[in-house]
Amino acid sequence: MRRLRYLLAMAFMASLSATGLFSAAAAPAVAAPAKAAQATCSADWPTSNLQIMAPAGPGGGWDTTAREIQRVLQEQKLVNKSVEVFNVPGAAGTVGLAELTSKDKGDENMMMVMGLVMVGGIELNDSPVGLDQVTPIARLTTEYEVVVVPKDSPYQTLDDLIQAFKKDPGSVSWGGGSAGGTDHILAGLIAKDAGVDPTKVNYVAFSGGGEALAAILGGQVTAGISGLSEWESQIESGDLRALAVSGRAEAQAGGDATPAAAFGSDIKTLKEQGIDVELANWRGIVAPPGISDDAKNCMTATMDKLSTSPGWQEALAKNGWTGFYLSGDEYATYLQSEAQKTKGILSDLGLI
Repeated sequence: MRRLRYLLAMAFMASLSATGLFSAAAAPAVAAPAKAAQATCSADWPTSNLQIMAPAGPGGGWDTTAREIQRVLQEQKLVNKSVEVFNVPGAAGTVGLAELTSKDKGDENMMMVMGLVMVGGIELNDSPVGLDQVTPIARLTTEYEVVVVPKDSPYQTLDDLIQAFKKDPGSVSWGGGSAGGTDHILAGLIAKDAGVDPTKVNYVAFSGGGEALAAILGGQVTAGISGLSEWESQIESGDLRALAVSGRAEAQAGGDATPAAAFGSDIKTLKEQGIDVELANWRGIVAPPGISDDAKNCMTATMDKLSTSPGWQEALAKNGWTGFYLSGDEYATYLQSEAQKTKGILSDLGLI
């Protein structure tokens, strides 16, 4: 293997018009069909083993996404080489981003998983490297967030937690992914709607879902925020108590509810409990700068095929993700738009 840091989460769309932050199309209730393949691959790609970077620790959404891509590419024989996943955690993915744009520049056998968390992390960490320096390949999934507390928490309901939060914001700590990411943004939006100064949110950032989970179970933070699928098993086992989801997870394409969608439907949304916020996370794939047009086309064509493959539909169902695929120039335009929107929302929340 080339590297082993460790052996071993419709778009960023938030219907937030009620918050006055920005208005966008709501995250889809059903999985939209993947777009027809637009790219063709005329080259022999990859020329060596394909590397996929997960720019976070093991156990979180980016890591899971990378390993599902690895599994599907190999099982469906969509590439003719081995696929290897490695982790580069730190600073909302910006450590990995910096490596991708410098050390990996021009590497045509390299891709990186990223998403809304990184878009926010770039702003919050004042990263010298931005998404305008990568090669956009494809957007893959979107997912709602869940707010949880440990099973022995004194807070039985979301209202219990919000009342304590309003009384003394600093006494309620929120554990989640990297600073400036989806989890952090949701905590800020909850504060804003509850009438709490978002700058007073006591947010504790972790580099991966596994670290955040350990902190919640260990009572090191009051509440946790993450993608619904990441903590599904702990909620079902009773180790975590789910207080709210950031939107209603409905059935996937074909009318059959996925396990996580059906599971999530039993949890009340923030809106149903008086917090007028809805937020959905998204994840995608980018490549290093300086690669050839042939390599970019081959990567895009491969993701086009992956998005419509039976193996990827299985991955969506298993993980409770909603598929909403976008690739090529449209994805590049989307990334630019997301960067502008996210900067605005973080500014409004007093996070930058």
